[in-house]
Amino acid sequence: MASVVLDSSKLSSWKTGDLKSEVLALTKDRDTDSLKDKVLFHKNELTPYFDELSRRNPYPVVEDQIAVVLGVWSPVWSTIPFHDSLPGRIHDQSYQIFGNRGYYGNIARYAPGNRSNLLQKFSSLLIAYDFMVLQTFAVRDGQWCIQNVGIEQAFRRRSSALTIDKAENWFTTVVDTRLDAKKADLPQELKLQNLDRNTVKKFEKTYLASPKFEHLYVDEDFRLVKTQREEKQRPSYTIAVRRR
Repeated sequence: MASVVLDSSKLSSWKTGDLKSEVLALTKDRDTDSLKDKVLFHKNELTPYFDELSRRNPYPVVEDQIAVVLGVWSPVWSTIPFHDSLPGRIHDQSYQIFGNRGYYGNIARYAPGNRSNLLQKFSSLLIAYDFMVLQTFAVRDGQWCIQNVGIEQAFRRRSSALTIDKAENWFTTVVDTRLDAKKADLPQELKLQNLDRNTVKKFEKTYLASPKFEHLYVDEDFRLVKTQREEKQRPSYTIAVRRR
């Protein structure tokens, strides 16, 4: 791993591939850090890399980004608080799926205690919680327009991993069902099962918002995304890599 570069101008001679590789190396195994630590890490170490990548975005026109993002991605590092609102997220079973019908699914498996060696011995008997935030995506006035339209839940055996195929099949089934039912309106109150009211409240404010969404950098295998739920709120950043 290279030493920290504080001045983004020093990165101007780097190849783009090397910049992306360095960002992935710097953030490797750090997505489980506390949100506070990740925010500081972005401020103190990642900012110059993000700034340089944003200057090299090969698809600066938002309309051109749609075709590039279609497929399955995994967030490898993020400062979005929503990602870890529930305990036990399994990071390598987290997916972002952009479908070709204008729907976008954020999917993750949660299995509290999944890092415990003791609990892993009983994984065949334990239940995992799969969670999907379904959104629509479009381009309006030269900007991404992301709208939350539904939340799906499923309880499954922890011993059966949430693979890319399973995540895609679930996403496709949900979209098909939604289109068949012609659902369009955003519910004003979340209907979440088996979650306490305090947890539901955490989701409600985020769910009912229409966040600003911007690709600082995007190509066929790497995305650097900036989101902001409200004008006065601190922006969040997500690094995602293509899985399919």
